[in-house]
Amino acid sequence: MTTKTAKISVQGVTKIFALGRETFTALDNVSLDIADHEFVTVVGPSGCGKSTLMNILAGLETPTAGRALVDGSPVLGPGPERGVIFQQYALFPWLTVRQNVEFGLRTSGVPKGERRRRAEHFIEQVGLERFADALPKTLSGGMRQRCAIARAYAVDPSILLMDEPFGALDALTRVKLQEQLLHTWSQNKRTVLFITHDVDEAVFLATRVIVMAARPGRIYDVIEVDPAIERNEEFRLSSEFAALRKRVWHSVYHQEGRTAFQSASHSSTA
Repeated sequence: MTTKTAKISVQGVTKIFALGRETFTALDNVSLDIADHEFVTVVGPSGCGKSTLMNILAGLETPTAGRALVDGSPVLGPGPERGVIFQQYALFPWLTVRQNVEFGLRTSGVPKGERRRRAEHFIEQVGLERFADALPKTLSGGMRQRCAIARAYAVDPSILLMDEPFGALDALTRVKLQEQLLHTWSQNKRTVLFITHDVDEAVFLATRVIVMAARPGRIYDVIEVDPAIERNEEFRLSSEFAALRKRVWHSVYHQEGRTAFQSASHSSTA
């Protein structure tokens, strides 16, 4: 059921894929409301439909049943109010950092001076001002992902949909980008739906963790994280973080009397 404050509302969404003569139910009657400015992470075993859910919200997939709404309007396709960031950076290799960040603004007809101002603002926010004129091939993986984040922010979406954006990065870079993302989010307060397979990342970033189960994909647990907690190294090492991590871990890997590893072994679609 939609609440008055819901920025994103998923209502009874089912998604069934054809696999030859058979079918696979990626999502089964999933309902979820996300409030404006909320940072929600979604975690779960392989095959639980995390990416399918995000693709439906991005307008890249259509549900078999049910519907997804943004600001009360049905999602019928991609829209400028939703910025999407994938694990692969999808930067234009022939454009500089600044030109990549300006790209969406240019296609939207934003005047050159305003494009430059907004691009430089978000390039600075993600700490790439020294590399504004660099090509993506000269950047590290973490720097490329920061460029992708700046590009998404530059077009001023009210929602960020992020599908395992740090999954391919080394542990240290990943931690740094988590902190950078939270810093940028605290300044701009977009609504964020962040897909991850990493329990620590899910707990550290979120104000609410959604745990999904597979076969078929559905919401298994919802875990609140106090939004007033300062996300820093002290929190990562605290007993409170450990307790939250333990609860999320148990919900992900010990569902309904069997481990999620066993569940995932029978699933082939995420």
